[in-house]
Order: sequence, then structure tokens, then C-alpha cells
Amino acid sequence: MYLLSLCGNAAVALTVCTDRSLHTPMYFFLANLAVLEICYSSVIAPLALVNLVSGRKATISLAGCGTQMFFFVFVGGADCILLAVMAYDRYVAICHPLRYTLLMNGKVCACLIAGSLVLGFLLSLQLTILIFHLPFCTTKEINHFFCDIPAVLRLACTNTHVHQAALFFVSVTVLTIPFLLICLSYIFIMAAILQIHSAAGRCHTFSTCSSHLTVVLLQYGCCSFIYLQPNSSYSLEQGRVVSVIYTFVTPVLNPRSTV
Repeated sequence: MYLLSLCGNAAVALTVCTDRSLHTPMYFFLANLAVLEICYSSVIAPLALVNLVSGRKATISLAGCGTQMFFFVFVGGADCILLAVMAYDRYVAICHPLRYTLLMNGKVCACLIAGSLVLGFLLSLQLTILIFHLPFCTTKEINHFFCDIPAVLRLACTNTHVHQAALFFVSVTVLTIPFLLICLSYIFIMAAILQIHSAAGRCHTFSTCSSHLTVVLLQYGCCSFIYLQPNSSYSLEQGRVVSVIYTFVTPVLNPRSTV
């Protein structure tokens, strides 16, 4: 799955960059999403594969764990926000086709991408610094295949209520709010699709959104299950299983959204 993710997303980004007919807002966002997906899976997969192939537990330094967590939250947060941006792009294209080139010009698209990255960076930086100022217990074995936030918080030797509140705030910012905006966009999109008289036209219009919607449901559903539930009810075993979906499966599905 990791190799498929690398090859598929790299092919998407390269194709969009080299083919001038694809220099449109939709494919511009797809190319940026592909690059984010490559970075997203590459933050986690190499160390996880070392564990899997070698058959022994890999070690990671405290600084390395913090770096992995920072880039995971940074790229993952930007990824979730970008999915909401793509839903807005589809809303404008379907509901306001005559104003599409005006509303989604190059400057607007660049600002939306930059905003996703800056917001993801700032939230990740503050959360990572806050967590790694915690005192950790003598046992520093992470019951996970990467330095996930709930698993690392379990190793702290002090009260983590503030840190869990910060995690909840970040999760709401990059998960709940974008997901609600996506739902709102798709309500207007579905209303516009139902007004199309031709069945073939309705199918063609909806096909431009179906793959994106599949990725959205998997990404937001799995991440919400991990990061929006109380820490007391969080299960490390379930967390590992669900994490496989949004760290390995969804990056593989992204290239399908170009079909």
C-alpha cells in the first residue's frame, strides 16, 4: 500500500504539472493533495515497515518522536483542510459554473493552499511543543506503530487534562469544522444535481465528487474516532487498527479521485 501510494500520488502530481490541459483549479488541488499524501504516509510508513520486516521493535529518540508527531499533525491537518477546500471548489464548479473562473482564479487557489499549510503548521507546532514538555515515565514503550498523540500521552507521569483539551481543540479545528463545511457544500451540490433533467448529466456531475466523498468519509470518520473521543475510552488496540486506514489506505485512494 505504501508503494502504491508513492507511485500513484507521484504520477498524479507529475501528470498535472506536465499536462497544460490539466492546469485547472480542480487538478491543481488534486496535485497538492497528492504531494501531501506522499509526505503524510512517508512520515509513518518507513519506521512501521522496519518493525514489520525486521520482526523486532524499532527504537526512536525523543527528538525523533517529536519530529514525527509534528510532521504527522502538520501534514495530516493540512490534508483535512485541503479536502474541505476541494469540496468548496466542486460547489463553485457545479452551483456557480459561470462564475467559476472568477471565483477560483490562480491567486485564490494559491491562497487556499497556503492557508491550509500555515494553519496545519501553527496548530501542529503548538501542540507538539506542549506535549513534549511533559515529564515521561521510566517505561517509554509506545504501544503503537508510530508516535501517535493519544499513545504518547499515555506515557506521561503527570496530569494531561490541558494537553487533551489542546488536542480536542486542534481536532475540532481540522476535523469537525472542515467536515461541517464539506457537508454544507455537498448539500448545495446535491440540490444542484437534482435539478439536472438528464440522468446521464446527473451521473456525470456526481462522478466528479464521488471519489472525493469516499476519501472524506474514510479520513474524517477514522480520525474523528481516534481524536474526538475521551481519552478514558480510547483503546490502543482499536487505535492501531483504525490508524492503518487513514495512514495507509486513504493515501492509496487519492489517485482514484482523478478518474
